[in-house]
Amino acid sequence: MIGPDDVQIRVVGCLIEKQRTTPDQYPLTLNSLRLACNQSTNRDPVVDYDEATIRKALGDLGRRRWIRGASGHTSRSPKYRHLLDQELSLSEDQISVLSVLMLRGEQTPGQLKQRTERMFGFHDLDALQTTLDALASRDLIERLPRRPGQKEDRYRQLIGGNHLEETEADETRPVAPDPEGSSPADPEPVAPAPRGEAVEPLPVPQDTPETERIEGLERQVNELTRELAELRALVEDLREQLGA
Repeated sequence: MIGPDDVQIRVVGCLIEKQRTTPDQYPLTLNSLRLACNQSTNRDPVVDYDEATIRKALGDLGRRRWIRGASGHTSRSPKYRHLLDQELSLSEDQISVLSVLMLRGEQTPGQLKQRTERMFGFHDLDALQTTLDALASRDLIERLPRRPGQKEDRYRQLIGGNHLEETEADETRPVAPDPEGSSPADPEPVAPAPRGEAVEPLPVPQDTPETERIEGLERQVNELTRELAELRALVEDLREQLGA
């Protein structure tokens, strides 16, 4: 069976997140799940899936036994819950980390500790690192090589997503041999700096109090937007339950 794609990963990640952060609204209806997938906050990338796309993902996830229906007696709309912790034998700390990686892509340990606070409270970075090491030992996540300028390790999930297919394609793509007798092209000469003139590095932007204040306001607006979307979904569910 082909691995889960980006839509399936987003759907499962949302179900895990809502189970742990808003248990009163869990399991989720199709409409609530669509809103969760398309949130503009705590998501990378931001998407705009329609109900047909999510419905197809739910069908695929059902065949994997990663989700199941959970219709209640008081609701006319079917609801859905995830089974990932059971299928993969995951603890609360492990599934919390996986959920954030599924919803927000590559992240550093510092980012993961901050972003998992509402789902699982790690005492410190050492505790989080223990969880990361446990997940990596099962090939559920991996630590990425540091890129130039990066000071911290970054991790990504390996459960599924289109990025895994792209990585495998890059690794298996054959390299075309050089024509017989050909030699590598000579590198273009680099003009030296004029004598007596020092080459200055590009300035690195520095955060200022004003920048931090603006970023703080943006985070507050994004959080309020997310909460408003969740309230709208809750009202819609209540209307359906009351037969409005």
